[in-house]
Amino acid sequence: MDRFLAPHTSEALAHSHLTENWFTWDQDHPSFNETLVAGCASYQAFSRYLSGSDLFIVPRSRSELESVLRRYAYDGIHNAIAISRQPLQRGGYSRTCILAEKSIRDVLNTNDNAEVLLGLHTAKRKSQMAVRPIATNTSIRI
Repeated sequence: MDRFLAPHTSEALAHSHLTENWFTWDQDHPSFNETLVAGCASYQAFSRYLSGSDLFIVPRSRSELESVLRRYAYDGIHNAIAISRQPLQRGGYSRTCILAEKSIRDVLNTNDNAEVLLGLHTAKRKSQMAVRPIATNTSIRI
């Protein structure tokens, strides 16, 4: 994980803050902290992808990878909104999603991170391909 989001990055710090203060993190600010939630969601998205535990369709391209990471980040945002006692400001959900998406793009644009992440689950993708049934040329007469 440190290769993609080191412990000193804003995303790692946001994740640490939210997980350590899960029951009170939303009381530290007078309104919903969009930056904190977006950073944490981005961190959780990469963490979830790296674990591969619920990755059923392995991405084959950078755009598919980014789509999976965005979807994971949205899940994290939804979880934070669900437990928060602070109301979202007008446009807050969109701003939070945009911040998380920017964080994901920044990580993918750094060095060869996208290629490394795509290659991480290639064995899983190859095993998925090996399980596919082979079509036969038999026909059914009625």
